[in-house]
Amino acid sequence: MEGPLPPLLLSRLLVNNQPFEVTLTETVFSWQPLRPKNASSAGTGRLSVPVCDIVAVCETEEDGISKESGRWQKMPSFSTELTLHAFTVHHVQRSKRHHWECNEVTFYCSDHLLCNQWVQALKEQLDSQAMRPKHLIVFINPFGGKQLGKQIYYDKVAPLFRLACITAEVIVTERANHARDHLLEADLAKYDGIVSVGGDGMFSEVMHGLISRTQKNLGIDENYPSAELVPCDLRIGIIPAGDSQPIDVSSVHHKNMFLKYSVSLLGYGFYGDTLIDSEKNRWMGPSRYNFSGFKTFLSHHCYEGAVSFLPATETPGSPRDPRPCTAGCHICKYGGDQVKISQKARNLKCIEEEQQQWKVIKGKFLAVNSMNMSCACPKSPKGLSPAAHLADGTIDLILVHKCSRLSFLRHLIRHTNNDDQFDHAFVEVHRVKEFKFTPKYCDEEDSDIRDVGKNLFGQICRDHPSCSCAQLQSSWNCDGEIIKHAAIDVKVHCQLVKLFVRGIEE
Repeated sequence: MEGPLPPLLLSRLLVNNQPFEVTLTETVFSWQPLRPKNASSAGTGRLSVPVCDIVAVCETEEDGISKESGRWQKMPSFSTELTLHAFTVHHVQRSKRHHWECNEVTFYCSDHLLCNQWVQALKEQLDSQAMRPKHLIVFINPFGGKQLGKQIYYDKVAPLFRLACITAEVIVTERANHARDHLLEADLAKYDGIVSVGGDGMFSEVMHGLISRTQKNLGIDENYPSAELVPCDLRIGIIPAGDSQPIDVSSVHHKNMFLKYSVSLLGYGFYGDTLIDSEKNRWMGPSRYNFSGFKTFLSHHCYEGAVSFLPATETPGSPRDPRPCTAGCHICKYGGDQVKISQKARNLKCIEEEQQQWKVIKGKFLAVNSMNMSCACPKSPKGLSPAAHLADGTIDLILVHKCSRLSFLRHLIRHTNNDDQFDHAFVEVHRVKEFKFTPKYCDEEDSDIRDVGKNLFGQICRDHPSCSCAQLQSSWNCDGEIIKHAAIDVKVHCQLVKLFVRGIEE
């Protein structure tokens, strides 16, 4: 077994008038109080910070002013006449679950050369962090949420960027799709990443603009449903933490027309109807989703259609796995390895997949949902598909067949607890690469889809001539935006986009 990394630097320094042994390796910066030989070893008080969590290091002058940050810091008082030199390490640390805060520690020594040596050594380690961005483009939506986007950025984010020596070009959006249109034309070569300050709509704009620009540069037609999209080089985030997490993206087409990209939920039936109704009650604020969801539950509409899908037979894992996707997931790593294979090998693999047997399920559905991730949230701690993966190149397709209101309520309640939400006779889940949905009843403009529907549903109607199916269509909820075309083709693209995040925590 390999032992711990040798220290790059090891010194005795002062922190809060107390002597500490301070150590720097390639991955960890740590400090531990020095104790008398007869002192107990219990509770040694060793503190450490991963180098990737250090935001900046600044030399502090004798008057207590940090040279880089310009902030005043109180210097300790000493009875000796020694002249002390100091440097401050700014770092992030977890304050509570899923929350981080920026802290700082100041170290003192009497040797100016030693102080300078520590500053240079720490800065060299920070510069060696390949994932750390240096130049960003920031889009701020001043109208989203509580209209606090600009204030949040300039009060919270910008000072952190300055401290970390990150330059940022800030664009305050003035209209819908402003960010998307800018990304389609701007020179993106000078940026390391894109930051979105706003809600889901702002992120969606940035994601669509970046993916479309990447495909445009390579001459790839997004309107072609079977197109193999190329992953984007730039990362997207809010406050970069120095790490990178790829995610899968699904492309949504209607016939040969590109509609949207999706990174979380595509929902037809229950979730589509809920979103449609909530748009009529925006004056209610966030509570409109509870109100519309309750109305949709009472209406209990089901929709007849056919779902055809290509099973993900070669991908490890199952939608019924007990262990969720977390940071360092081996299944997502396998997906990333597949992305790295040559284009020729990928084309051959696509041909093999096309020759696989597509499966078709016809019937009446309360909900047809596809999940690129678990979609965990406070109301559903484990998510709508607890074992879905961020970056394995698959979709979890959940089909909720027609059932009683009470049965559907039991299914919904299981989203809020630890019970298996798929353990119902009327619910089935499949891990797939692609799927298509064809409604039984189509718009007049979709004559070719209507003809397909006749072939798919002819047997059902012959077997059930008095089924009295209401000629109703739902809409698709695509990451909180409405897609009014019911007939869609969906294909997942493995690790198409990278984010400034650490991955899912335990």
